[in-house]
Amino acid sequence: MKKKYKLIILDRDGVVNEDSDAYIKSPDEWHAIPGSLEAIAKLNNANILVVIASNQSGVARGYFTEETLAEIHQKMQRELAALSGHIDDIFYCPHHPNDHCACRKPETGMIKDILKKYDVAPENTLLIGDAIKDIQAAQRSGCDAALVKTGKGKNTLLICNSDCPDVPVYDDLAAAIAYILQD
Repeated sequence: MKKKYKLIILDRDGVVNEDSDAYIKSPDEWHAIPGSLEAIAKLNNANILVVIASNQSGVARGYFTEETLAEIHQKMQRELAALSGHIDDIFYCPHHPNDHCACRKPETGMIKDILKKYDVAPENTLLIGDAIKDIQAAQRSGCDAALVKTGKGKNTLLICNSDCPDVPVYDDLAAAIAYILQD
């Protein structure tokens, strides 16, 4: 029997929107991956909480401000609203990788904060990402994990090896959600 999740945590860049090695620095640079917003709306219709957990070191690097990041997220929410969808909450780590904070994935701080805020057990939670750090954060938090081939996903598959032998892999977020929601 397939598991029913109460909460789905999504990485943002490479899962919901197109990723860029140069960072997504403005609302104009944010472009949804085809089918991702419709998939989120389907989760909303199924009464599943949807939360973003995203490393955003571009803030610490000075590439964009937290105000600009908020504008990017407002664009995402507007585009979702046009499809009768929404993100329930957005958590992000603004720190530089060298800061060694507890919230930057693969650390578990951000995931644990989400679980605590929404009072959902890790075993009722799925984290969908495109990078090994997403998979590691999910596993270290006791959540299920899934990998998408968009963003860094195809490269992640090449290095995944022993870190994710039982992690399901999907072409994109739309395919992952279609599988999760099928009866």
